[in-house]
Amino acid sequence: MHRTHTCGELTAAHIGQEVTLSGWVANRRDHGGIIFIDLRDRYGITQMVFDPQDNESAWKVADTFRSEYVVKLTGKVRHRPEGQTNPNLVTGEIEIITLSAEILAESKTPPFEISDHTTANEEIRFKHRYLDIRRAKVLENVKFRAVMNHFTRNWFTTQGFTEVQTPIFTVSSPEGARDFLIPSRLHNGKFYALPQAPQQYKQLLMVGGIDKYFQIAPCFRDEDPRADRHSCEFYQIDCEMSFVEQEDVFQVAESFVKDLIPGISPEKHIRENKVYRFTHKEAKNLYGSDKPDVRFDLHFEDFTEDFRNSGFSVFQGAVATGGVVKAMKLENVAMSRSEIDAITGVAQANGAKGLAYIIYEAEIPETGDLQTQTSASSLTVDSPTAHSGAQSSSESHPVWGISPKVIPRSPILKFFSEAEMKALEEKLAPKAGDMIFFGAGEYALVTKVLGAVRIALRDKYNLADKNELAFAWVTDFPMFERKDDGSIDFEHNPFSMPHGGAAAFDNPEPTEIYGMQYDLACNGYEILSGSIRNHDIKALVKAFEMVGKWEEEVKEKFGAMYNAFQYGVPPHGGFAFGFDRLLMILKDEENIREVYAFPKSGKAEDVMMNAPSYIDDADLKVLGIEVRGE
Repeated sequence: MHRTHTCGELTAAHIGQEVTLSGWVANRRDHGGIIFIDLRDRYGITQMVFDPQDNESAWKVADTFRSEYVVKLTGKVRHRPEGQTNPNLVTGEIEIITLSAEILAESKTPPFEISDHTTANEEIRFKHRYLDIRRAKVLENVKFRAVMNHFTRNWFTTQGFTEVQTPIFTVSSPEGARDFLIPSRLHNGKFYALPQAPQQYKQLLMVGGIDKYFQIAPCFRDEDPRADRHSCEFYQIDCEMSFVEQEDVFQVAESFVKDLIPGISPEKHIRENKVYRFTHKEAKNLYGSDKPDVRFDLHFEDFTEDFRNSGFSVFQGAVATGGVVKAMKLENVAMSRSEIDAITGVAQANGAKGLAYIIYEAEIPETGDLQTQTSASSLTVDSPTAHSGAQSSSESHPVWGISPKVIPRSPILKFFSEAEMKALEEKLAPKAGDMIFFGAGEYALVTKVLGAVRIALRDKYNLADKNELAFAWVTDFPMFERKDDGSIDFEHNPFSMPHGGAAAFDNPEPTEIYGMQYDLACNGYEILSGSIRNHDIKALVKAFEMVGKWEEEVKEKFGAMYNAFQYGVPPHGGFAFGFDRLLMILKDEENIREVYAFPKSGKAEDVMMNAPSYIDDADLKVLGIEVRGE
């Protein structure tokens, strides 16, 4: 028997028992001839004591131990000496006086420290991922992923959904990314595609009468990696339902997250225990993002009409050319010159020429001069202004007990009229200690820039609670986008039903057609995407005609759906949660690669297995493939 207990279960209740443990040598300390070993397995750590007076042979074996040796140790459980207990460990009250020791496997010196304090870079850790998994932090993510898998599967099964595994080798499907292709040996010149999502299969399941389907589905997309997008492969909680409308789908998704969070992450809480809702247009207007982080306010207000005839040429010129002027208020943060420059750099990195701002400061009255007046351009704010999200504009001075005058300071103030300053007061209610940031220009650029500045301010000044989860539906996405060459393409899922049904496709301006498409955002990440599907075959063909794909091409590329939809298809819709991205949020990871047992690197490589790799010419010949160059 290699062990009677694990390294994470022995407590004071086991004192006096003889036990056998097996694991890795995590740490070794020599104290006056007595050797202490921290023995580690995936369950925890137990302190082992080797005293030559108790058993000299065991002590001699322990004297040869090195880091990461695999050993088998037998001994008696005893209480740790007074003052040496460790309340942070389950086993912190006890230690084991070792009576016999055996080396099961020796270890080379590891390439990095096996601890949560390692400074090894990602490439080294991923190259030796089997060692990295021994670290408590990495192991916890692997274990947590298993818990989330188990919870998800049980939850959907309990709710009456049928789990179905859909094929991995399939045909190309337009999901917005490049496919991974697999050459066929039996059909030289033809290729399978790994599924970007089980989209067509799950809709065909609805035709087949399986009205509530789910799976934790592997998906494959040839996309460039980023912090919240893993290379090559990812997993999603895929769900589809028949005879549902949008509200029915929302109810299922909301119920899942409201059960999931307390079930597996009780330290997290859902903001106001609700799910917010915005249309795509509202989200862009308020936050500059279709996946807004609504844990904190810092929303945009529109000042386009207020500055239409402004004396500030930048604002006036933006409006004159069809652009917009927007602003947002940062509360109670005194920024230094260097900090303002850094935030301006964020704006410039996102396409702005600069970043206009106003700082609001309190003018403290001098003794005997409590009636000092300010000029019109100084903007005295002495009463609360009712506004969604705005705090009181009145603030008592701690000494005088009166409302201080609020003095705005900025290089651009000399260009502002009294009416423009009043508009700022009414819409943003600035008070002493606040700042206002402006964006002016083309709509898409302004919202993008201010959105990036908003997130940078969040991160710089810790405006959001990391243990709070703010979920928000974003609905009514545009179905089509106009590309630079003037052509029309799908902006999102091509299989979505437009608002207004098939008649919506008669709109002469395709970019004004909005789909029954929705995303669920959480803390600034898109964690779910879905839609009510277009189950009308004629309308589906019309949708593809809008992007220059005619009926014969639809038949060729989506033959199974085209044929199936002529045999009685129910109205249906669904969604897919980004399993890995949601897991990343729950574990407070900044990079999605950390939630995989065996992740790809930031260069889309499996550095541990040396993939991708070259293939022998003989194997390529069987597949009918010739590599022209490497």
